[in-house]
Amino acid sequence: MKKKVFIFLPDGVGLRNFAFTQFKEIGEQKGYEIVYWNNTVFSLKEELNFEEVKIENHKLHKLTSVFTRARKRIELNIFDKKFKETVYNTYNFPHSYKGFNNAFKSIFVDLLVFFGSNEKGLLFVRNQIKKLERKNSKYEYCKAQLKAHQPDFIFCTNQRPSQAIAPLLAAQDLGIPTATFIFSWDNLPKATTLVETDYYFVWSDHMKRELLLYCPYVKPENAFVTGTPQFESHFDKSILKSRTAFFEENNLDTQKRYICYSGDDIVTSPLDQYYVEDLAKSVIELNNQGYNLGVLYRKCPVDFTDRYNEILEKYAAIIAVVNPIWRPIGTNWNEIMPTKEDFIMQANVCEHTEFVANIASSMVFDFVAHNKSCLFFDYEQPQLKKGIRDIGQNYKYIHFRSMPSKNAALWSLDKNNLTATIKTIIDGGVSSVEEGQQWFQTIVGKKPTEASKLIWDDIHLILSKNN
Repeated sequence: MKKKVFIFLPDGVGLRNFAFTQFKEIGEQKGYEIVYWNNTVFSLKEELNFEEVKIENHKLHKLTSVFTRARKRIELNIFDKKFKETVYNTYNFPHSYKGFNNAFKSIFVDLLVFFGSNEKGLLFVRNQIKKLERKNSKYEYCKAQLKAHQPDFIFCTNQRPSQAIAPLLAAQDLGIPTATFIFSWDNLPKATTLVETDYYFVWSDHMKRELLLYCPYVKPENAFVTGTPQFESHFDKSILKSRTAFFEENNLDTQKRYICYSGDDIVTSPLDQYYVEDLAKSVIELNNQGYNLGVLYRKCPVDFTDRYNEILEKYAAIIAVVNPIWRPIGTNWNEIMPTKEDFIMQANVCEHTEFVANIASSMVFDFVAHNKSCLFFDYEQPQLKKGIRDIGQNYKYIHFRSMPSKNAALWSLDKNNLTATIKTIIDGGVSSVEEGQQWFQTIVGKKPTEASKLIWDDIHLILSKNN
C-alpha cells in the first residue's frame, strides 16, 4: 500500500519549490501518494490537476499574533545577549501604535518582551502559542481533515506562517510525523522559525549549524541537509532559449549587451529606484565612449509600488523592462504566486545578461549558477533622510557573514566610481564568479541539482524508521 504524504502549503511561498518543479513527479516515481494540503487561495486542482485537500478555515486565535510577535523579539534579544551582538534586533520592524487595537497589541507585546527576554520567558511564550492554537477552531477543523484522509507524513513547505501552527499541532497530536522546510537563506538568524515540527529540512551544512544554534530544541539527528529545489531550474539546459529568441520575445535590442538590475522590495531598499537611475546614467556614459549597453530591469515580484515609473519612463531608451511572470491571487505579498513560466524567464535573464546589480539580493546565487557576477550597491543616496532605511544595514546582517570573502560579490561603494566599475566588469577585468561559487556551495549545498530527490530520500528514511 502506498504511503500518503501531505505537502502542506501554509502560504504561496512553497508553490515555487514544491509544485512548479519536478518535486511531485520524483515523489510519485518513488511510490508515494502525494496530496497537497492547501491553505492558499491558489487551486492546485484547477491549475495543475494535483490532488489537494483545501483548508478553508483560516482563523487564528485572537492573541496568537501577539505571542508570535513577542516570540520573535524575545528570540532576537536572547541572540544579542548570547552572542554578544547588537545586529539581531535590526531584524525587527517597528510596532504600530495607531488605533486602539494596534496600540493594545503592541503594548502587550512590549510587556511580554520586557519580562520574558530569557530562556524561561521564551519557553512560556512558545507554549502559550501552542495552547492558544489548540483552542482555535482551525485546530479541530484540521484534525478532522487528517482523520478523514489519514496521511502518513506532513511536509510543511515554509516554517514562518502562523497559519501553519494549528494544522501541524493537529497532526502531531494524532501521532502523524511532521517536518518543515527552511525556505530562505536568511530565515534562521531572523528568528522566523515559528512552527515546531518533528523534523527539519535545510539547504546546507551551514544552515544546519544555524538551525542547531538558533533552535536548540532541535535534535541534530532530526535535521536533514538536502539543498533546495529553488535553484534546480538554473541547471536545466532544456529551458534555455537562444539569445536571439529570448531577445525577440522580450523586445530587446540584439545589438546590445544588457546588465540586469533586479529590483528589491520597499523594506529592503526604499530608495531602490535611484540605484536603477545611477546604473542607467553610467550606461549612457559608457555608450558615449563607444559601448552598446542596456539595462534589463526585473522588478521584485512582491513590490506593488509605482516608485520606479518615473525613472523607467525617463530612461526608456536605456532601460528595458522584463517583468516576472507572477500572478496575483489575492492582495497580500504571500498571495502573489510564481508560475512555471517564470522559472524559464528567470533562467534566461541570467543566461543572456552580462551580470546582475542589486541591493543585497539572493539573486547573487541565481546568477552565479550561470557563471555570472553580482554587483552590490553599498552607498547612500542624497534622498536618504530620517525615517528612511539605509541600505547599508542589509550587509551587516548575520546571513552576509557567510560570504567566504568580500570578493564573492563585486561592490559599488561610491556613486562617482560606478561608471568605471561597470566598465571594468564589462571589459572582463574583474569577476566574482569563482568566490561566488564558493558562497553558493556554502549556502545552497554541494548538490544543487538533486535537492528534490534528496528530500524524498530523507522522507523515505523517516517513514522507514517510523514503521
